Amino acid sequence: MNKIIAVIYGVAAYLFFLGTFVYAIGFAGNIEVPKGIDDGTISPLPVAISINMALLAVFALQHSVMARQGFKRMWTRIVPHSVERSTYVVAATLALALLLWQWRPLPGIVWDLRGTIGGSVLSILFVVGWLILLASTFLVNHFELFGLAQVRAYTRGYELPKPAFRTPGLYRLVRHPLYAGFVIAFWSAPVMTVGHLMFSIATTGYILVGIFFEERDLIKTFGQRYREYRQRVPMLIPFPKRSGAVGRTVERRRVS
Repeated sequence: MNKIIAVIYGVAAYLFFLGTFVYAIGFAGNIEVPKGIDDGTISPLPVAISINMALLAVFALQHSVMARQGFKRMWTRIVPHSVERSTYVVAATLALALLLWQWRPLPGIVWDLRGTIGGSVLSILFVVGWLILLASTFLVNHFELFGLAQVRAYTRGYELPKPAFRTPGLYRLVRHPLYAGFVIAFWSAPVMTVGHLMFSIATTGYILVGIFFEERDLIKTFGQRYREYRQRVPMLIPFPKRSGAVGRTVERRRVS
């Protein structure tokens, strides 16, 4: 019975995330969703900014706190290891859904490139960013990242292998292609409003802070191997590599 419940919970958590993630793409691009980033009730400027910053803070704190190893050690005293990642996915998705639901638009126009070559390029980059993000999840094991692999291992009675240290595909170009995909998608707006700009700046700042803490954990796990990788491979932008070939191994980035 416990295994059946774990499977149902893990699949439900994944489907909840998947639906919310697809909606988030439409939200960021104002594409075919009931409420995009520039839609909704207009609130007084101080109110809108305060609400939006609170929503972003909830999202950032949930991700940062629950992803830390110390929290996970404490959390798994309550939540079984088999569904710990699925529970993280549910919490992260709830934080994202709250942001999508309660976000307040700030409609002032920063730039409007619709009908221009620049606007077309940004529209293409918006799609490219999400594709990079999606591809990156499969390079590091998509189903483990979102908790399904852990549930499957539990129901089949085996343990997942420890995180390996490798650099598949895009990870040879930048250390964090998943985050790079987010940054590309969030900034690639043919119409950039004040609210969208606020969202892009805040999420980019959070990503940079998140990378700092994530890499600190990765160094603890992989030591000198990750330090050498960090020296050779850029963080988000694929500048030419420094002298020396990048090894074919780096972390599997197993579900923080």
